[in-house]
Amino acid sequence: MRTFGGFRLGEESFYGEVVRDEVHVLENPYWIDIEPTGETTKLAKVDIELAVAPSKVIAVGLNYAAHIAEMKRTPLGTPLIWFKAPSSLLPHNGKIEIAFPEHQTDFEAELTVVIGKTAKNVPTENALDFVFGYSVGLDISDRDLQKSEKQFGRCKSFDTYTPAGPFVYTDVDVSDVAIELRQNGELRQSARTSQMIYSVAEIVSFASQSLLLVPGDLILTGTPSGVGPIRSGDELEAKIDNWPPLRNSVVNAR
Repeated sequence: MRTFGGFRLGEESFYGEVVRDEVHVLENPYWIDIEPTGETTKLAKVDIELAVAPSKVIAVGLNYAAHIAEMKRTPLGTPLIWFKAPSSLLPHNGKIEIAFPEHQTDFEAELTVVIGKTAKNVPTENALDFVFGYSVGLDISDRDLQKSEKQFGRCKSFDTYTPAGPFVYTDVDVSDVAIELRQNGELRQSARTSQMIYSVAEIVSFASQSLLLVPGDLILTGTPSGVGPIRSGDELEAKIDNWPPLRNSVVNAR
């Protein structure tokens, strides 16, 4: 497994590869070209920023049977996808700002895919060739707006509503790994990616039909059951397999 991310040291932001306790600085974003500069710095000395800068963020809904049941929905027969604004992305340790504190706003932990090669109309059997790697993501959702507006773009795209990170991992098999979310230390979501109705390959293939996917694009693959509301003061920890967890706190937007 190789580990990549976005970092800041002083006033300088850069992408790098994490090797043990060091960050190897890269010339370019890693999803475009893995070219080391020869510079290294200690991981403990840098701030973790967004791990990727996508042109678009695609989200998938209703991809776990138990979540379909808890949401009182029915399977559609194809993946349900929509777009989230890239401006909604939030790095590890960032603060989720609840746009409307009087609304029910839920957490949703998700396996997140980073596209590595330009993809359009790719078949399922070749779809993983276009994946660079994977990360941990949260799809924060304003349920009041989701129900009243009957579409998902706005209610899931407010600033800070897509935490992702802390890193991106490549050379990993995510077909059957654990996915968990803890809220204030209490386990709320626990499942395995093998329970997804549509696999990563099927999702990437479906999303690429007449829609150009480019390197760096993110796809959130759906959440398992156990979703619930967040409130100011909460601490969320989302984890997949043995990867470092994605941690975020919650406040009300000012």
